[in-house]
Amino acid sequence: MPNTTEVKVEQSDKRKERAKRWHYVKRHKSLYLMILIPIIFVIIWNYWPMYGVIIAFKDYSPAYGIWGSPWVGFKHFTRFFQSYFFGNVIWNTLRISIYSLIVSVPLPIILALMFNEIRVKWLKSTIQTITYIPNFISVVIIVGMINFFFGSQNGVINNLVEMFGGKSIDFLGSSGIFPHMYVWSGIWQGVGWGTLIYTAAMSGIPQDQYEAAYLEGASRFQCIKNITIPAIMPTIVISAILATGGIMAVGFDKTFLMQNASNLSTSEVLSTYTYKMGLVNGEYSFSAAVGLFSNLINFIFLWVVNKFAQHVGDTSLW
Repeated sequence: MPNTTEVKVEQSDKRKERAKRWHYVKRHKSLYLMILIPIIFVIIWNYWPMYGVIIAFKDYSPAYGIWGSPWVGFKHFTRFFQSYFFGNVIWNTLRISIYSLIVSVPLPIILALMFNEIRVKWLKSTIQTITYIPNFISVVIIVGMINFFFGSQNGVINNLVEMFGGKSIDFLGSSGIFPHMYVWSGIWQGVGWGTLIYTAAMSGIPQDQYEAAYLEGASRFQCIKNITIPAIMPTIVISAILATGGIMAVGFDKTFLMQNASNLSTSEVLSTYTYKMGLVNGEYSFSAAVGLFSNLINFIFLWVVNKFAQHVGDTSLW
């Protein structure tokens, strides 16, 4: 047992430490005030509304409110798992997400490597500008452009096909073509912006490494393989982990705008299904259960991929 003197000394040290911390806070109170404002903003808009997720476990009625509605446990989850649309919606979501991941992760890297090898400054900046301008175009305009070029009636592509004696193709109404239209239009819109991230990472590579490699007789391809790619690998891993974390979150806006009765078999994904069940049909609890399930799967994917990255290399989100 510690004696009385030791206890008093320990308590005195703790008081001094608290006083020291409080003095530090008072000294830098303006900085803490600046931090406090965004913290309050995040709590109000990001964390406080999360209590509403409990309606996934209730039969929510606006008349009774969130707390007054009766508990039903996992009723809505069971209904979703047993529904006719469950397999099709999950498959459509995964197919589009995985397809997009396979294409969208490597293409910006390849494009950035190509830009890094262009030695003419004005040509490099011009091409970069052309590639990332589509990122600033809204989704509504993108879908409008898709309709303009690929519409079955008066679409530019079909007009050219018919001009040369071919038969028009219903691009927008084909369930088989929809995933390709969705993914590649997204690649066209976002690949340039993704390239900027890797270009910025490459700009931090010391040039003397390349000069030393060239003096040793290394080719450009060998420099890319042994210097550039290892240097940007942490950025690649983090980008891949973040992309995988949204595997069940296929964008609602673009999918809904491109969706029609003809391509519904492949265009109905979790986000559009949740919208229809929740806002259109008024089944708020059921749509909340579907959304919660989607977010849970995203978190599991994120955690697994992050653990895999930790096991394979030294880079991870946490």
